[in-house]
Amino acid sequence: MQRSIPYSKHERRVVDERPGFFGGPGIPVYNTPVNPRENTRALYYDKKPYWLPGGFDTAMVHPDLYNTNLGRGRDISDAFGRFWEFEATSGGSITRGGNPLFTDANEWKDKVIIPNIDEWDWAKAAEDTKIDTRFAPIVSLVNGFWFERLISFMDFENAAIALVDEEQQDAVMELFQALTDLGCRVIDKMVEHFPSLDGINVHDDWGSQKAPFFSEEIARKLFLPFMKQICNHIHSKGRYTSLHSCGHVEDRVELFIEAGFEEWQPQTMNNTRDLWERYGDRIIVGVSPDPVPEGAPEEVYRQAARDFVDRFAVAGKPCTVGFSPAGMNPAFSEELYEYSRKKFASM
Repeated sequence: MQRSIPYSKHERRVVDERPGFFGGPGIPVYNTPVNPRENTRALYYDKKPYWLPGGFDTAMVHPDLYNTNLGRGRDISDAFGRFWEFEATSGGSITRGGNPLFTDANEWKDKVIIPNIDEWDWAKAAEDTKIDTRFAPIVSLVNGFWFERLISFMDFENAAIALVDEEQQDAVMELFQALTDLGCRVIDKMVEHFPSLDGINVHDDWGSQKAPFFSEEIARKLFLPFMKQICNHIHSKGRYTSLHSCGHVEDRVELFIEAGFEEWQPQTMNNTRDLWERYGDRIIVGVSPDPVPEGAPEEVYRQAARDFVDRFAVAGKPCTVGFSPAGMNPAFSEELYEYSRKKFASM
């Protein structure tokens, strides 16, 4: 059970600095009454954090072993023999279209060799990966095990057709089962060799800027059983699970909840405020702060932060702070922390 701790002005004293993201400016570490990891645990398990958390409260764990074999390493061939080319514009790697491994899902057993991850040097990966346990350690399983992986094998058009082609659907489900079983083995290795992990983040992009790639019926038939399997496995290891699913997929949040994910961080093309209103007591939603006019004075940012806290700092229904330009403003961030700390301490 979380205990309230009165706010002190000394909490804003900088005691350290973390490396910035992607070589950016360093991130200050403050004299908080509990560390950000404990605050994140209070969010997940008590539904009452000490302050509204954002991305700076986590320590995303990216072992090179995973990235080069199953993730999006720079200009490498993964464990399935698919080449990933780094794309500077997006800051990530993609498989270029035009050279699918197969075009009919019924061919997958002849073309896909599930890697034997026991042969990988997990002990060295753990030794080489430094984790700052003051922050919530979460490993991100980039590319996941379902639609994104299917696209890497078939190219987007062929993968999309396979989902709706009744003659391919059974094969798609067989492939998803094999990949989900692989995912569970990966999770076993991660938990064994990175015991400080608190959470597992699973990737599977489901939508474009305007709509989901496939219907709810397809999602329930082809994806939901395997999402449940992954979530149940993660929970059996005593970890919480979050979902990374890009695109305008707010109409699929009921499935994310049913699958067992504790959190989803929607992109800004989704109505994150409405999602929080409707589902925030069932799944933690990353809510994006409203825009603030460029060049606005500091007090405008502070008032925006207070308005955000007044609406979303709710015990039993807390959100996390999603990405927005306003949320990156120092005045907004400072006021958000102080104001939400005081509010949660008084509950």
